[in-house]
Amino acid sequence: MFKFITSKPLWANILAGIIILIILIISFFLMLDWITGHNKYEKVPSVVTQNIDAARINLGAKGFAVEIADSVYDNTIGALSVVKQSPEADAMVKNGRTIYLTVNRSVPPQVTMPNLVGFSSRSAEMYLTSLGLKMGDTYYRPDIARNAVLEQRFNDEVIKEGTKIPLGSVINLVLGTGEGAGDLSVPQLFGLTLTQARNQLISLGLNIGSVVPVDAIKDTANAFIVRQNPEVSAEPNPGQKIINKIKSGQLIDVYISSTAPLRDTISSH
Repeated sequence: MFKFITSKPLWANILAGIIILIILIISFFLMLDWITGHNKYEKVPSVVTQNIDAARINLGAKGFAVEIADSVYDNTIGALSVVKQSPEADAMVKNGRTIYLTVNRSVPPQVTMPNLVGFSSRSAEMYLTSLGLKMGDTYYRPDIARNAVLEQRFNDEVIKEGTKIPLGSVINLVLGTGEGAGDLSVPQLFGLTLTQARNQLISLGLNIGSVVPVDAIKDTANAFIVRQNPEVSAEPNPGQKIINKIKSGQLIDVYISSTAPLRDTISSH
């Protein structure tokens, strides 16, 4: 091969070299489109609300790379679901482009419960929102501080300041009615579920005392009240019915059953 090159005049070798160089340059530019994927675009599919594993498969099938860019928490969609994608759905991008995803966290972050006692209901709601918590139901109790928070509750229990709870939790508030506390008529709890009775008592400024099961109960919250103490009324003499009174803050003991009492039995109470 070297004899073939050296046997040729210098100008012939130079010319051959120039021709080879031109061929290489032309070949490079002809292949450049293929190398870079020029003019090869793909529509980005929508993967928002999909589980991250399903999103990876769907995007990978279209030739896209996937990268998790961020994570947030939203209790309205499933854990590890895609909340946001970039580029967005239906965008035309080059094949092989990386799609960046924002994914919903599987475990909500924890926040510290503040002390809302003494706040107005409006101020309490704004404070809860700023912490990523939600204001739920409001109940009223006789108190001269009208619409002021007297008690804060989470999952039907009083929640103390400093308690760690999941972001997005719902906080119920007990507010003052603006009236002084006095004697109340004992409310009728017979036939209500324990949860219903507790909510009713909270609204009156009363509380559940002892909870006594009368049979085997699996779901206490949805068990039915079949007896209460004190009862709604007393009959010291035949035909003489007296409505029992109770003071704000006092307790009512209840007896619960897994079976709802009959309607005619309820009416007799």
